[in-house]
Amino acid sequence: MRPQLGWADLAGRSVGVWGLGVEGRASVERLRRMGVDPVVVDDRPTTPDVLATDAGGLDALARCEVVIRTPGMSRYRPDVEGLSARGVTVVGGLGLWLFDAPLDRVVCVTGTKGKSTTTSIAGHLATGLGLRCVLGGNLGPPPFAPDAPTDADLWVIEVSSYQATDLAVTPPVVAVTSLHPDHLDWHGSLERYYDDKLSMTSQPGARVCVASADDERLRARTDQLGPNVRWVTAADADGWWEPLGLLGRHNALNAAIARAVLIEVGVTGADDDATVAAACAGFEGLPSRLRRVHSAGPVEFFDDSLATNVLPTIAALDAFEGRPLALLVGGHDRGIDYEPLAARLAARSATAPTFVLTLPTSGDRIAETVAAQPDAPPTVRCADLDEAVRVAHAWAREDGGVVLLSPAAPSFGQFADYRDRSRAFLDAARRCG
Repeated sequence: MRPQLGWADLAGRSVGVWGLGVEGRASVERLRRMGVDPVVVDDRPTTPDVLATDAGGLDALARCEVVIRTPGMSRYRPDVEGLSARGVTVVGGLGLWLFDAPLDRVVCVTGTKGKSTTTSIAGHLATGLGLRCVLGGNLGPPPFAPDAPTDADLWVIEVSSYQATDLAVTPPVVAVTSLHPDHLDWHGSLERYYDDKLSMTSQPGARVCVASADDERLRARTDQLGPNVRWVTAADADGWWEPLGLLGRHNALNAAIARAVLIEVGVTGADDDATVAAACAGFEGLPSRLRRVHSAGPVEFFDDSLATNVLPTIAALDAFEGRPLALLVGGHDRGIDYEPLAARLAARSATAPTFVLTLPTSGDRIAETVAAQPDAPPTVRCADLDEAVRVAHAWAREDGGVVLLSPAAPSFGQFADYRDRSRAFLDAARRCG
């Protein structure tokens, strides 16, 4: 049983905030405005008023009634589980907000990949159809931040698997875009990741889950998707989604899911193709998600830095079917299986020139997996992103090809975050001409 608590229930209690990311800072400020002076703890504090977890912070949290943890901190960490075992209620800020929110005006979107784009499309369409729409959750500001809007016609909330473990209630309409192995270091196992990710669809209040019929893993887990499922395919976007200006069949699917969500919520005009096509106008794709960022002569450079596992990288490859393509792939190694990507690259190389450039630290493993495929494309192991861009550009300019950064891995250890990796890619591309 997940804690049945909302923000209003924290008044007059002893509360700790553990982790000072975006959500953590919003939690601290909200509590202080409520008149609650929280204990603030971080694994790596940068100011003297914040306790270090391993230097008295954990003991201070154990004396609290409620602790709000940052989503990036695994609920399965021994010290987190230890707090729960000592009677401390461990919650998340998004779960607290949903418990008090007007759920009939909230939609939650999750999925291994595609959730940010789907959330953004849903928000853009809702606004174009005349609603006051607020985006939040894993995308944008936390909806519980002190200065976040408190009145809207619709909230579209992106929910990560980290946040899903905190939700005690579910809005009537939710969406799942995809399911693929990811975040195994946080969840501890593949099955637990799937269970945690999909738990959002069936908490009290759920009515219907809009889900990708193109995803075999989701179809195999229909019984975990709540009381009713509305299956959607990329073909459901035919005839109206082109004004969004997005590439790839996977984005057609994201658009179809976004529209189906609005139909289920009862948004006026969402069921009319012409009206929805008009609402698509003016959409700007999200940064670092399959965007053309530069050209040097006949070569086009596309940034897909947010592709942090195999699924979106395969989708990105499919967006350039038939074109010569140099793929820059690799990053922080989380131990995921690269066999499906290697197989897709081998199949692609039979129909279009394909060149693979791998990056540390998962690059060696990716290169070995690709090389083991029959008809494997040529692969070069590069020391860093600069080298990979230079080599890729030299190859691609022979045929006017595409240089695609779609790493299938996070940026940890080499870059501050995926945005920093995007900036480095663009800088390197510009040096090519």
